[in-house]
Amino acid sequence: MGRGRATVVLIGLSGGTFLYTTAEALPIGLLLPMAADLAVSPADVGMLVTVYGAVVMVASVPLTALVRRVPRRRLLSALLAGFVVSNAVTVFVSSFAVLMAARMATAATHALFWAVVVPAAAELFRPGLRGRVVAVVFAGGNVALALGVPAGIWLGERAGWRASFLAVAGLGTVVFAVVAALLPSTRPDQGHATRGATPDARRFWLLVTVAVLATAGAIAAYTYVAVFVTEYSALPAASVGAILLARGVASVLGILAIGVLVDRGPWLALTATVALQSLALVGLSALGHLPAAAVGLIALAGLAFAAFTACLGGLVLQVAPGRSDIAAATVSAAVNVGITGGAFVGGLVLPSHGVHRTVLIGALLSMVALVLALTERLIRRDPVRQTPPEQGRSDVAATAAVEPGVSLGRAR
Repeated sequence: MGRGRATVVLIGLSGGTFLYTTAEALPIGLLLPMAADLAVSPADVGMLVTVYGAVVMVASVPLTALVRRVPRRRLLSALLAGFVVSNAVTVFVSSFAVLMAARMATAATHALFWAVVVPAAAELFRPGLRGRVVAVVFAGGNVALALGVPAGIWLGERAGWRASFLAVAGLGTVVFAVVAALLPSTRPDQGHATRGATPDARRFWLLVTVAVLATAGAIAAYTYVAVFVTEYSALPAASVGAILLARGVASVLGILAIGVLVDRGPWLALTATVALQSLALVGLSALGHLPAAAVGLIALAGLAFAAFTACLGGLVLQVAPGRSDIAAATVSAAVNVGITGGAFVGGLVLPSHGVHRTVLIGALLSMVALVLALTERLIRRDPVRQTPPEQGRSDVAATAAVEPGVSLGRAR
């Protein structure tokens, strides 16, 4: 495949992560107009987000295992087509039950898309560029948080919430066309990104644990950031949007900047991003009463967490003990466990101990993740070696072991 075609496909796949992230988060910002239009409570609309996350968390691994033999172009095209249809249904629903079903269908395609998109994108370019390629893919999700979701909310407030989902479905059609037409038709068991470059089950499960804890730490602090800056930092409510935009821009910069470091030292990059997140949250806990410090540290925490997610994608392709798509699905599920757990813990702490403690809990969880990330060096120096799955096990057995930007240079 030529470099130009590969780059266009990569942009298309990044566009997919942009759209999935936007679609997942839109009900949060359109909570009130959706509730009024559908004659349900805001809490009911909030369940659209909760159930969406639960479907992704539960379905990622089993669905990925189920379709593990489907060629990537066919699978990704089908997923994007399903995304377009389910969001189009959302535009025309009059029943909350049908809307919930449509959201669950979107979440099921989301669960599979995030598992397959990382190895599919990595296959477009030579192995030495994996980190930068994964960074471009993940950048789509962060651009969605910085620009896509605010734009969708702006459109929904002016043209009705259905217009936002219509726009998402329309853009999804464009991404579907690019992927269906240009992504190479390869078998999912072929190519350098099919399995981990250096398979290691212990390091993989360490990665999964770090993913849960670091994500929970980030979300415990971020979920109530609006309350933090208005109550603890004494900033006006009108400034929240600008602060979140600053965090979003910092996130995009972080995820793009980390690409080269991931290629050169993925575990070092992971440890550095978790350390930076811990430092930012500790600083926010100590200095958050100072408005300027609060804004800067919130942006720094966003940069660190976004870069951390890119490191996860790169490390999956390194240490996956079986198929990389199953490993990516496992890590995706772990991140969603962290999101759910972090929001839950923050919600428990907030009423009784105040918003300052939610940031402190986030910092503590991040520091535990940092300690675990540092133990990777001990595992690496352990003389016990892992047997590559293709040497000691069949494909099914290897899969079962896991179940329970940017100058891209010369393309392949």
